[in-house]
Amino acid sequence: MRNAVRSLVAALLGVAMLCLAAPPEWLPQQQRKLVQIYGESAGLRYQAWRTLMSELNGQDQRQQLAEINRFFNQFRFLDDRVVWGEDNYWATPMEFIGAAMGDCEDFALAKFLSLRALGIPTSQLRLVYVKATSLNQFHMVVAYYPTPASEPLILDNLKGEILPASARRDLLPVYSFNGERLWLDGPGGGRELTNQPALDRWNRFNQRRQQGVMQRPLTARMDP
Repeated sequence: MRNAVRSLVAALLGVAMLCLAAPPEWLPQQQRKLVQIYGESAGLRYQAWRTLMSELNGQDQRQQLAEINRFFNQFRFLDDRVVWGEDNYWATPMEFIGAAMGDCEDFALAKFLSLRALGIPTSQLRLVYVKATSLNQFHMVVAYYPTPASEPLILDNLKGEILPASARRDLLPVYSFNGERLWLDGPGGGRELTNQPALDRWNRFNQRRQQGVMQRPLTARMDP
C-alpha cells in the first residue's frame, strides 16, 4: 500500500509544475471545475488519470485492467453517509477523482467506465453486486470476461490483486449488469432479468454523469 501511495504521489508531482504554471484558461474545462469544487490536488489527480488513460490507449487489455485497478485503489474507502451525506450515493468518476474517497460502488463505477473508455467492449465487463463475507455486507466489484465462456477476473478495492472469481470465495454474487442488461447470479442464477426498472439507478447515475454534475463532499480529503 505504501508503494502504491508513493506511485500516485510521483505521478502527481510529475504533472504538478505544468498544471500550476498554466493559466486557468489553458486547463480543460472539466479540470477547472474539479479544482474549483475540490481544490488544486483534484486537478492533479485528474491530470494523472488523463495521462494514464493516454498511456494505456491501445495497450493489452490485461495491462489496462491492472493499471486502472491500481490507480483507483489508491483512493480512500469511506461510507457514503460520511462523504456525501446520503445513503447509497453513486459518485460519478469525476466526483470520485475530485474527492479521492468513496465506497465500493464509486471504485467499481470509476474502473468500469475507465475501461469502457479505453475500448474494452461492454460484453466483456460487468458490475457485480456481491455479498462480501469478510465484511458481512453487500459490495460491488468489476468482472472482466476474456471470452464469453471464460471465468471472469475480479477487480476489487478490498484486494489489490486481480484474481479469477473462483479464487474469491469471500464474494458471493447476487446480481450483475453492464448498463444494458441485468443478470441474477449465485446458486441457480445466471438468468437474465427483463425488469427494466432495476436499472433505474444506473440510468439516473448516467444522466448526472452526462450533465457533468459534481457534488461537494461533506468530508475534507485527507492526503497521504
